[in-house]
Amino acid sequence: MKRILLTLLIAVSIVLLVRTLAFTSCTIPSDGMENTLYRGDRVLVNKWSYGLRLPFTSLIGYHRWASADVQRGDIVLFNNPAPADPTTAIDQRKVYISRCIGQPGDTLMLNHERVATTDGIISPDDKFLYSYPGEKEDIIQEALKNTGLIENQLLGYDDGAYVRSFSHYELYLLKQELQGQITFKALQTDTTEGVHPFVVPAKGMLVKAYPWNARLLCNTINLHEGRHATLKGNTLVIDGTPVKGFRFTKDYCWVAASNSINVTDSRLFGFVPEDHLIGRASLIWFSRDTEQPWNKGFRWERIGNKL
Repeated sequence: MKRILLTLLIAVSIVLLVRTLAFTSCTIPSDGMENTLYRGDRVLVNKWSYGLRLPFTSLIGYHRWASADVQRGDIVLFNNPAPADPTTAIDQRKVYISRCIGQPGDTLMLNHERVATTDGIISPDDKFLYSYPGEKEDIIQEALKNTGLIENQLLGYDDGAYVRSFSHYELYLLKQELQGQITFKALQTDTTEGVHPFVVPAKGMLVKAYPWNARLLCNTINLHEGRHATLKGNTLVIDGTPVKGFRFTKDYCWVAASNSINVTDSRLFGFVPEDHLIGRASLIWFSRDTEQPWNKGFRWERIGNKL
């Protein structure tokens, strides 16, 4: 009897040790990752993919052994970055799974719903050529003056239209000032109306604040950077001081669900900081349609599939 108990104790200890230090399992509860993962899939998650995050973060703080970078395209398991109770220890928060589409330092083009619209990397400071009707030049001159862009020079002509170069932010300011009076035609890459560049923060990186990203930066700073941030209009205010940007102390990533109608991704909770990452999903070890009776719905063809 003692041998049996000892054997069971050793087996349980080994399982707990493996789950703590090597792998964990996650059951997919919804259809947010279809057609990559289905409701009822059980996936194996490698805790060493980004380095092992040590347990008991509430007691010993955040530490990671053999840290490595998250890669674009990885299916990652992570703790909820924006829980209802932010005082809950990171490793005690609800677990989510989603795909990384933005690494630290990347620039994503997101629309008003925060959905990525292109893989192109466009900085808010990159300049592009735009043309507009030549007869509207007086209005443009007045708008440039009112927005502080008076030094922007006329570059030339294009079939009767005037040509200037604007950054995404400069064009944003002009459009706000002109209120639809003038239509600009992009002569290079068209940054579609309502689509803006969002920089994914990296450790040590200064991320500039713009009207379209100020709220996201404010939330991120409050939740994960240990500073007090507010907004005054579109101006980011940190610890009572208006700033034009913020230098982040952590690496972050942007995650997106495969199913566009599911919002348990960065559209809901913003950037995911490095200390919330658990590991990368590597293998489907079991799969069953949970809406079927207990003895049916097995997806044998999915078992063993690598991710």
